[in-house]
Amino acid sequence: MNIGLFGYGKMGKMIEQIAQDRGHTIVAKIDADTTDIDYESLDVAIDFSTPDAAFGNITGCFKNGVPVISGTTGWLEKYAEAVAICQQNQGGFIYASNFSLGVNIFFELNAHLAKMMANLEQYKVSMEEIHHTQKLDAPSGTAITLAEGIIENSSYEKWELDKSDAMTIPIKSVREGMVPGTHSIRYESSVDQIEIKHEAFNREGFALGAVIAAEWIQGKIGVFTMKDVLNLT
Repeated sequence: MNIGLFGYGKMGKMIEQIAQDRGHTIVAKIDADTTDIDYESLDVAIDFSTPDAAFGNITGCFKNGVPVISGTTGWLEKYAEAVAICQQNQGGFIYASNFSLGVNIFFELNAHLAKMMANLEQYKVSMEEIHHTQKLDAPSGTAITLAEGIIENSSYEKWELDKSDAMTIPIKSVREGMVPGTHSIRYESSVDQIEIKHEAFNREGFALGAVIAAEWIQGKIGVFTMKDVLNLT
């Protein structure tokens, strides 16, 4: 594949290395200063840019017939609009808050556990996510996806940072050192607790998942998720 990288920070550089190792070619590296994009040279775009650039990057690709894999967080208030533009242009789109294969299995485990715990009112759920100090958004997109998975499968109605009531999932966000990403879900009662956790050791898993998604979407039209890529549906 010929891949265009939208955003060439740490994640973009790791995607470049993994893509090349898997036999692909990086034909464009687009950042905030790029003014001329040769869309015709792209088989797929992988977007790990910034919240303010993501929507323009993604929809520009759709309008020029380029499928998009996006892992940029912090722009999702425009997600529905992006999906509509994708559909209008018969494009291909996968957005994920986290492309790690392990995290996407963790998403499924989290949803299943939420179903099991839904009627056990003596247990109160809480969440914690830990990331490096350079991470701009809080809570992480992965934490929000996890919280939404609990809400869909329980009586909880919303999540909030550092705030809890009967219908609210509290999320604690910690920023320290160079932590790639750790997410914990805890159900606690007066007598015990149940905890599940995913801990990333480096960013390689995120980058590999994005490249695998880019390989998978070739020739497909529609809006998909990593569930489709990993056949978890």
